[in-house]
Amino acid sequence: MKYWIKRTLLGFAGAAMVAGSIAGCAGQRHGWGGGDSAEFRAKMIERVGSKLELDANQKQKLTVLAEKLQAQREAMRGAGGSGDPRSQFKALFAGNKFDQAGATRLVEEKTAAVRNGSPEIIAAAADFYDNLNAAQQQKVRDFMDRGGRRWSHRG
Repeated sequence: MKYWIKRTLLGFAGAAMVAGSIAGCAGQRHGWGGGDSAEFRAKMIERVGSKLELDANQKQKLTVLAEKLQAQREAMRGAGGSGDPRSQFKALFAGNKFDQAGATRLVEEKTAAVRNGSPEIIAAAADFYDNLNAAQQQKVRDFMDRGGRRWSHRG
């Protein structure tokens, strides 16, 4: 592989890692991280369930999807050693030179965690979405068209 391609790919991976680390740290400051994730997940399932008017079977499928996503999140946090994304990222800048080998290793570990957990998440997402009726699927598409912004109070 050409040097410039490798360098570009490493740059994109580093940028993704920076964005992920910042998002992870920002989430903890605003109360999104930590705390009781089971309680937060239950509230989100209830909220989405009411907005989509889910039946019990659909709500169970959404619960499975939420649990798979949480497991993937925990696998991502655990990949790379300490489990603290901020300290992992800061360690790359600890010396006189950027730790390229450490960055590559961290990206590979995070990528492996995503790769290993993705089939279960894809299957759970498909199971949930495929069991929605046409109106519910349209509400999901509308939500995504708004860029993932919160459900409007109009429905």
